Amino acid sequence: MSLISTETRARFRRNRSLQIGLLLLLLLLVLTFIGPLLLSADPLAVDFGQSLIPPGIDHWFGTDDLGRDVFARVVTAAKVDLQIAIMCVLLPFLIGSAVGLVSGYIGGKTDIVLMRLVDILWAFPFYVLVIAIVGSLGPSIANMYLAFTLVAWISFARIVRGEVLLVKRMEYVQAAKVLGYSHLRIILRHVLPNAITPAIVFMMADVVLTILAVTALGFLGLGIQPPTPEWGVMISEGRNFIFDGWWGSLFPGLAIVYVGITFALLGDGLDDFLRPKA
Repeated sequence: MSLISTETRARFRRNRSLQIGLLLLLLLLVLTFIGPLLLSADPLAVDFGQSLIPPGIDHWFGTDDLGRDVFARVVTAAKVDLQIAIMCVLLPFLIGSAVGLVSGYIGGKTDIVLMRLVDILWAFPFYVLVIAIVGSLGPSIANMYLAFTLVAWISFARIVRGEVLLVKRMEYVQAAKVLGYSHLRIILRHVLPNAITPAIVFMMADVVLTILAVTALGFLGLGIQPPTPEWGVMISEGRNFIFDGWWGSLFPGLAIVYVGITFALLGDGLDDFLRPKA
């Protein structure tokens, strides 16, 4: 007997956005984890004799002002940016979902206290808080994780809380309470599975926003520090040679666009797949 129902397989076959998004994601993961093993050029090797060579057979994406292979640096930076983006989204997702779940289900004073904290943080612009935290603590991966975790969880908390307020009024939840099920069982088996879908869909879109934020921090000098390849840093370094070496900024920018399209398609596809329209 198949573990996947016929209806689920049919919905997946009709969902072009999800199919294309998964294919693009697969290609991205292959490039991210296998690509660096196949590179012949060292992304950190400096060769002033090869400075600002245009894209060609020897250097597919050209070289930067220090003679480093741009293709090798873009591929190597993919793992760095994706790792940071996923961690900076996963931690807020877990924390925010837990807060929203508790706040929406328990209600009362607990809901008031937690949501007032969310409202206070929501009043400040996202980028301002992230830049302030990273700028105060210093540029590092750990500090970026901390900054995004402290700031980004509020969006997930608001989303999950709103869904929980709707779900806990459903008849199957009320029936579970009448049958004497524990609150933990009701939350984990009845409320959470039916309230978490919008947060998962938002998480896909948030990966794109997080990569843009990480890129912006790198552009401002608050992200990954040279010589480690990172798309935002590469764009920042390449802008000084935009006329003589435009490829130094173009290809890292295209990599960001590719990731953005990938996760945008995944988010749109998951929205249709997890919440099929009647």
